[in-house]
Amino acid sequence: MSVKATASTRGLGRTWFILGGLATAGAIVVFGLMSRHSQAVQLDQVSERKRIATVALVAPSVVTPASLQLPGRIEAWSRAPLYARVSGYLKRWDKDIGSPVKAGELLGEIDAPELDQQLRQARAQLATARSEMTLASSTAKRWQQLSESQAVSRQEVEERLGDLATKRSQVNEAQANVDRLQALQGYTRIIAPFEGVVTARNTDVGALINVGMTAGSELFVVSDISKLRVYVSVPQRQLAWVQAGARATLRVPEHPAKTFDATVQSLARAVDAGTGAMRVQLSVDNAQGELLPGSFATVQFEGTLAPSTVSLPPSALIVGKHGMQIATVDGEGIVQLKPVKVNRDHGTYLEFADGISLADQVIANPPDGLSSGDQVRIAQVDATSTK
Repeated sequence: MSVKATASTRGLGRTWFILGGLATAGAIVVFGLMSRHSQAVQLDQVSERKRIATVALVAPSVVTPASLQLPGRIEAWSRAPLYARVSGYLKRWDKDIGSPVKAGELLGEIDAPELDQQLRQARAQLATARSEMTLASSTAKRWQQLSESQAVSRQEVEERLGDLATKRSQVNEAQANVDRLQALQGYTRIIAPFEGVVTARNTDVGALINVGMTAGSELFVVSDISKLRVYVSVPQRQLAWVQAGARATLRVPEHPAKTFDATVQSLARAVDAGTGAMRVQLSVDNAQGELLPGSFATVQFEGTLAPSTVSLPPSALIVGKHGMQIATVDGEGIVQLKPVKVNRDHGTYLEFADGISLADQVIANPPDGLSSGDQVRIAQVDATSTK
């Protein structure tokens, strides 16, 4: 009896062992299937995240009107180098450099003895010509009276009349010569052509004066400095900044803490082939005489950009076969490509003429292959990282 019970107990234990093994194997299979299903779901989620790109946005900003700063050269509004029209010696000078003068005021006088002698000679020749003309006139009248009584021939009368016409022409020639020398004699007095300041005196009493117009041979230089001209060479790339009537400010080294208002007077309307710049003329009031002609200044043009222009970093621009575009995103994450036109490249940012507004949500770095209608996920900015 005990032997049978022992055998039965052993059989029952073996059954439970087999059942336990089968249960364990089943649990392992179920766990494996569940694990594989979870991994498949995770892979699907990763694939979905990879399919929808995550992008960062950049906000368009208003372009702040900037200023253009260039070197300029200051010149007098009117500048007159005065040269000698007659030869001689400087008799005297009445105005030195820095002296204010009125129009027609005497600056100096030239002693021209040769010219004086030529004028006396010309006047003597004029007197002789007039005497000969008077004699020829009385002779012609007598011969005309004789012709009435037919005492002389008509040919002889015409000869006397022709001689009178010749003598009259000689008088006119002599008179013109006297007038010419008298005009030259007036140039012995050097006078100011307009109101201004004597900015140069290159002669002295007793100096030999020769007729000439070569550079450096001027006797005096008179400049009108109550108003000045400022010349600036504007590079071609920056010509859009400058327009006639635009305002500008000047700074000079001798007055570092002071600025002077200037106005664009005129533009050359042509770019110099050698420098690649256009010459611009400005006018500045100098009633106080603080600015000096011939000096250099820093000219700062006021900004002329429209306040409605916006800018973006260069990384937001897409350049392809469709031209230049930007990628915008709506509230549902749908991409829309917009064509744009770059007005000016400032290096760190681009200024756009049209095609973009401040309300647009622009992708900062558009991924390759992005098209209109694609869906993207907008990256969330960590608020703690921006503090």
